[in-house]
Order: sequence, then structure tokens, then C-alpha cells
Amino acid sequence: MRLFVAVLPPPQAMAELARTVDRLEKLPGAEALRWTGRPGWHFTLAFLGEVEEERIPPLQRALAHAAAGATPFSLALHGSGHFAGRALWAGASGDTVALRRLAAAAGDAAREAGVEPDTGLPFRPHLTLARTRSRREEARAGDADLGPYLAALAPFTGTPWTVSELALVRSNLRGDPATHGASGSGSRYETVTAWPLGR
Repeated sequence: MRLFVAVLPPPQAMAELARTVDRLEKLPGAEALRWTGRPGWHFTLAFLGEVEEERIPPLQRALAHAAAGATPFSLALHGSGHFAGRALWAGASGDTVALRRLAAAAGDAAREAGVEPDTGLPFRPHLTLARTRSRREEARAGDADLGPYLAALAPFTGTPWTVSELALVRSNLRGDPATHGASGSGSRYETVTAWPLGR
């Protein structure tokens, strides 16, 4: 399974952000971006990649222990940012220190279970909203300038919510037989297990 560990915002927080993103998608040049689907919005804490079946039970036990060692905390969707001009994202405000601690605990839990998380970049709380297209696609659609989207999203602040669960999520690439015939590009996400924090 292709897996990652995440915090999933509640429906109300997603709906607030969606209203803002609806406006972003109407800005000139928005067709030059690949927008992520609302059901897949999440904060990735640890990307695990392909995980062998036999590693999943010990991974779940280790993540359950990590969740039990954490306490619920407040978070809100806030602001904007990008990675190298290729990915547009919404950030977070609130107890981001607790979010970082939870991300570190998720990574430690994965390593304890024999799964090495991708640690290519330092953890930065973000929820990916759009990506620039491939060079070939950009040649057809025109280059994407993230500046107007970053400016329009920067003042956004959502209603705070309490992060109370840690989720293990499966990423199914569309077009893969595991997606039951789904077509198109991108991924479909499925929560494998979720554990309450602090229990």
C-alpha cells in the first residue's frame, strides 16, 4: 500500500476553505494549474510510500501508541505558501508546535515499525491546493504564476477546530486497478485507520 500519516480537517474547515478556493479557480490563468480534489485535503505528517503488507500491523500498533501519547490541540487553516513555485498550499495557525510534535512522533512510529518515512524536506504544515502542470502541459496551457493566488489566499483564516485524531491514509493512483476502475490523473485517498489522541 502507498501510505501516509495525516491530520484530516473537519468538514466545516474544508467548506470554509473551499469557498475561498472556488474564487481562486475563477482567477485568470487558473486553468494552468492542477487543482486538488476537496475530499483529499489533508496535512501530511509523514509520507511512507509503498509499505509491504506484513509491515502494516506493526505500523498500526506503533501509530496507535504515538496517538495515545499526544493530546488534542487547536488548529486553523490560515494563509498561503508555495514550494518552489510548483505547489500552492494553505498553511496553519494555532498550536503548530503540537502539530510538529505529532509529525515527529508519527515518523518515529514508522521507523519503529521498520518503515522509513520520506524526510527529504523539513516538516512544514501545509495543505496542498494546486500544482503547476508538467512542462508539456504548460506549453499548451501557458505558464502558471502563483502570485495572484498567494495574494488572494494570504488573508484567509478559518475557524479553529480541535485536532483529535491521527490518521493512516492510503493513496490510490487513479487508473490503478486498486482504484476500482477510477480514471483520470491524481490520487484517491482512503483512511485505513484513525486513532484518537490521548487515549
